[in-house]
Amino acid sequence: MDGRLLDQLFDTIMARRGASADSSWTAKLLANAPELPAQKLGEEVAETIIEAMKGDGPALTKEAADVIYHLLVLMAATGVTPQDVWAELDRRTAQSGIDEKASR
Repeated sequence: MDGRLLDQLFDTIMARRGASADSSWTAKLLANAPELPAQKLGEEVAETIIEAMKGDGPALTKEAADVIYHLLVLMAATGVTPQDVWAELDRRTAQSGIDEKASR
């Protein structure tokens, strides 16, 4: 598995721009961006943490998928692409995580 699935999901999210907010959750999120997708991302992150702390693998898997989806919607709403993120991650692989954090 690589980033292609995330790229495809991002493309689907972008295709929902301008769709009816009455028939598409993605369109509703995008129509109320960045506030609504940011809020939903925060909620999903909290739910993900809760499931991780409970040790519930299947529930954690579902919540993690929700986090990824809502993060991609927020990215789409603010003009950040998966390719931007891949490039940043690629840049970071050139140094250790400790060195990267110290450079911020």
